[in-house]
Amino acid sequence: MFSQQSSQSSGDLEREFASMDINTQTQLCGVLGNPVEHSLSPAIHNAAFQHLGLNYVYLAFRVEQVKEAIQGIRALGNLRGFSVTIPHKVSAMTHMDNIDDTAKHIGAINTIVKTDGTLTGYNTDASGALQALRQAKTALDDQRVLILGSGGAARAIAFGLALHERIAGLTILGIVNDERANLVTDLRKGTTVAIEEAHLSEKTIGPAIEQAQVLIHCTPLGMHPKVDHTCVPQDLLKGHLTVMDVVYNPRETRLLREAREVGCATIPGLEMFLHQAVTQFELWTGQSAPTDVMREILEAQF
Repeated sequence: MFSQQSSQSSGDLEREFASMDINTQTQLCGVLGNPVEHSLSPAIHNAAFQHLGLNYVYLAFRVEQVKEAIQGIRALGNLRGFSVTIPHKVSAMTHMDNIDDTAKHIGAINTIVKTDGTLTGYNTDASGALQALRQAKTALDDQRVLILGSGGAARAIAFGLALHERIAGLTILGIVNDERANLVTDLRKGTTVAIEEAHLSEKTIGPAIEQAQVLIHCTPLGMHPKVDHTCVPQDLLKGHLTVMDVVYNPRETRLLREAREVGCATIPGLEMFLHQAVTQFELWTGQSAPTDVMREILEAQF
């Protein structure tokens, strides 16, 4: 059904667990995905549990059959919650008892909380992105936001903004036409925000940047190892923009570096990743997350 894989070495895990008092009351959390070997979530969540002295442990599970894995979560005691990552964010949603309203609009979950045998799905990608923007003191009221990409991250951020912020409008420039069309249709059905959309190209991106105050990059371009890639020519960037990149490896992508060079405020993808994990931690434990500790562990990975 699923096999446990960790991004940490066996020696690291032995040292980590040696400092924990694992017993019959220990609550298990983890990440469900395929692959999961690269996941940073075990390191940051276990550090947070240990910092607060909580009897929790977090592991990474490579899952091929999500239905059976979730049946296992239902059957086993001491399981408190899970992160859900690629490729299971959509399929896992169909096996929940309850779905948070924002996750319903997005059409995907990235978090499971088990309470008295009931499974509830959430999407903290949306709240993580909004918190990253707020933490950077980004003005959102009456601002036009340009989103590049139309996949899962773009969906989460677009619905988060449309449902929870008073933005002036969204411009969606996507690479995959059907994917973009579906996102725009769902946004128009589920929200009242004004939407403009087009295929992502050098021809469309220049005018879109001129109209926007916030640019959020949600494509894989620029991700390690292809760190020299960007879909935004630097000469189109304007200093009035706040630019956020959801790519967090490398910490400063080419897009962010070039945006900073022309005077833009920039927000690295690490911030969204951190804040979505903070919200997960708080959903599972009911306690305020030690954000500084989680940030320190996350930054150390780079």
